Amino acid sequence: MPVFIEAPAPVVDEVAAVRQAPDADPIGVVAALARGGRNRLTRRPPTARRRPALYLAAALVGALSISGAAAGQPTEVETTTASHSVSVAEELGLEGATPPVAEVNAQAAVRLRELVSSRNARDAERTAAADAQAEADRVAVAAAEEAARPKVVLPVEGARLTSGFGARWGTLHAGIDLAAPMRTPERAAMDGVVLEAGPASGFGLAVYIQHDNGDVTVYGHMDQILVKAGQVVRAGDTIALLGNRGQSTGPHLHFEVHVGGINGTKIDPLPWLRERGVQI
Repeated sequence: MPVFIEAPAPVVDEVAAVRQAPDADPIGVVAALARGGRNRLTRRPPTARRRPALYLAAALVGALSISGAAAGQPTEVETTTASHSVSVAEELGLEGATPPVAEVNAQAAVRLRELVSSRNARDAERTAAADAQAEADRVAVAAAEEAARPKVVLPVEGARLTSGFGARWGTLHAGIDLAAPMRTPERAAMDGVVLEAGPASGFGLAVYIQHDNGDVTVYGHMDQILVKAGQVVRAGDTIALLGNRGQSTGPHLHFEVHVGGINGTKIDPLPWLRERGVQI
């Protein structure tokens, strides 16, 4: 009986098969190549319509091979970037454990104290600046008031001159008489210091004021004295209330000027006042 031995099927090179079978099914070609040649290609009669499709299948096979190789091994660019990222993190000190909570709280407390101290310093500077400005304003106002304040005034504002300086009934009338209603304010003629204030012969009551130039002004017959010895007064300050005390024939102020002191020469007050800008 004859024995038949089946010959092994010829091994077909996949790529060669693709090249030699341009009319093969492209999807089948890709699947067969992916299975590693377990299924063999079935040759079909070549047709012109299938050749472009086979060319596309061959291109897909090459692309899959390249993609697999790329997926299996990192590229040089990726390796370099990763290494660089690690080195930058190390240089910035970002590696390692998070600082303890106590250390963070301590740093925050120090920063808070610095902020409070800085704010207090700014507040103190603003307060000092405001105080300095207020003092400067006060000084400016005082200077303006002082500049506007008269240096010499008529002792009784709005008074009427009833008697002048000179001889009268055989005696010297050593001052001028300024008539006004009872208790009209009497004012210091210039800045000065009160030498005497109280009872005086012939005047009933009298006030003596010495001025910076050494002259003394005298005020007599007042109803009430409002200053005392040693008191500093300025021109225009009220020193008494006009009256009719002593040797007087009606409510008036008797006003004298003694040059050089309380016992100095008694002069006519009218020229003395006019020289200082006061008219009657």
